[in-house]
Amino acid sequence: MLEKYDAAMESWIEETVSNGDDDSLFASGYLQGHIAVVLAKLEAQADQGLDALDHEVIQCLALANEELNDADYVLVAKAWQQLRSRIAAAVS
Repeated sequence: MLEKYDAAMESWIEETVSNGDDDSLFASGYLQGHIAVVLAKLEAQADQGLDALDHEVIQCLALANEELNDADYVLVAKAWQQLRSRIAAAVS
């Protein structure tokens, strides 16, 4: 399952790098680091489903809310929703 998440993320990032604006590039890069941490954490857990991924990323985004300004946080949160949709399509 984690391989599908990672593959969907890589595809999404490649698309964003090819077609995205500066805001999209920032958000995808920022989110990529958090997703890498979450995927490593999920490797050690029994539950690796989409809900577990979503839960862990939401926790990371709560921490991100403390280090990003409001506008950047909104960009990252929107990027997560786009990536989550891509991942959900890949695993269904």
